Amino acid sequence: MDNDRSVAILVLLVCLVLASCGGGSNSSPGPSPTPSNPYTFTLTSSGVSPKELTVPIGTRVLFVNQDSRPHDMASDPHPEHTDCTEINAVGVLNNGQSRETLNLVTVKTCGFHDHDNPPPTTQAGNQWTGRIIVR
Repeated sequence: MDNDRSVAILVLLVCLVLASCGGGSNSSPGPSPTPSNPYTFTLTSSGVSPKELTVPIGTRVLFVNQDSRPHDMASDPHPEHTDCTEINAVGVLNNGQSRETLNLVTVKTCGFHDHDNPPPTTQAGNQWTGRIIVR
């Protein structure tokens, strides 16, 4: 009788595991949708938009690359990238990719730029620069 009970429990467990796998469609998955985040910078052939965002403490900021070429987003200053290291988590974004910063937990202004297109040293910024104001 113990053997029959063990088999019944095993069958029940297998059924539960199979049922939890779900019955998804057989079609191949398409591209994953861009995550929604009210604090988003978009990269296009024209540059970064908007140029500045003000966010509450603890926020993650989303970068979305809609340009045809990759961008390597990093914290200022170039090339150290040390002011707001949470931004460095974004890294290289190819066309269509998006990634968030780590949580911005310090009240400060964080400049960022495309590492491969750093701001010129003789003028303030370029099209691949921006600021995050954490309050």
